Amino acid sequence: MTVVKPLESAEAISDIAFAFMGSKALFSALHVGLFSALSEKTMSAEEVAAATDLDVDRATTLLTALTSLGLVRKTDDGFANSPAAEAFLVKGRKYDFGDYLRFQIDRQMYPFLTQLNDALTGSLEEDKVASYAEWFSDPEEARLYSESQHAGSLGPGRSLAKMVDLSSARTLLDVGGGTGAFSISLCKSYPELTSTVLDFPNVAKVGEEFIAKEGLSDRITYQPGNALTDPWPAAADAVLMSYLFSGVPGKTIPGLVRKAMETLTPGGRFMVHDFMVDESREGPKLAALWQLQHTAFNPEARSITSDYVAELMTAAGFVDIEVTVMIPGMTMLVHGRKPE
Repeated sequence: MTVVKPLESAEAISDIAFAFMGSKALFSALHVGLFSALSEKTMSAEEVAAATDLDVDRATTLLTALTSLGLVRKTDDGFANSPAAEAFLVKGRKYDFGDYLRFQIDRQMYPFLTQLNDALTGSLEEDKVASYAEWFSDPEEARLYSESQHAGSLGPGRSLAKMVDLSSARTLLDVGGGTGAFSISLCKSYPELTSTVLDFPNVAKVGEEFIAKEGLSDRITYQPGNALTDPWPAAADAVLMSYLFSGVPGKTIPGLVRKAMETLTPGGRFMVHDFMVDESREGPKLAALWQLQHTAFNPEARSITSDYVAELMTAAGFVDIEVTVMIPGMTMLVHGRKPE
């Protein structure tokens, strides 16, 4: 259970209110390649300015802000990356997710927060409410979102392969599977497994490129479509829904769980990975904020807990249901089995 200490000062409230400035400092640094410029070296403000094509005064202001946030370290010789920035924000690093932050979060998700007030009060203009189907009907938006999401999903996909035993499964249905990052990780871990990814046509075009690069085009294929309205494959030994529940209207979630039960072969595994908060509604913070962000985009989204998902699975007839943390402080995995 998350333990949250109540705020006790105006300074603490200000830290929250001004957090958006820290976010933009991070995004801006990524856009100009600042962390990559600083990789494994210490540089003066003048050197950073030259490497990032910034004015010296502006570079100094940005570096100061990043230092105050702990993303950059100030030494007698200049500025250097923090260990976290070096590991996760330098282009080309094994665990680099900078593109996910600067493209999907900054350019696509962040602007939606300007309409959160209207979304919460129900006064959001109809043309401001969008579904992923409408959003991804634009090939450029679909590509930007999908490419930036891909790297961020490969790691959780590898973790999922260790958490759930799919050694007896031969067919996987990856519902709303995006670029197939989870399918790629699972197929690499289980050589006998093949996967069908059900996602929008413009997303499928991007995903097929990633799958081809991995040499898995013969084992991972797409069925382009909308998981809420289009037919699913007749049967599968495992069904995965990652980040799907947070992106659809809340009222459709129970039906997706029942549909998974109908699709699975006897003994098949159903896996749900998503942003989930504690039943106490005290956190975790990152999961709660992600759910709030989705409300700005989709006012019909639902704030879900792992207990809620497990209860839906039980009601649909699943057994041996387990709940575990996937990304600490952010996502959970709930998985169960269809009876033999």
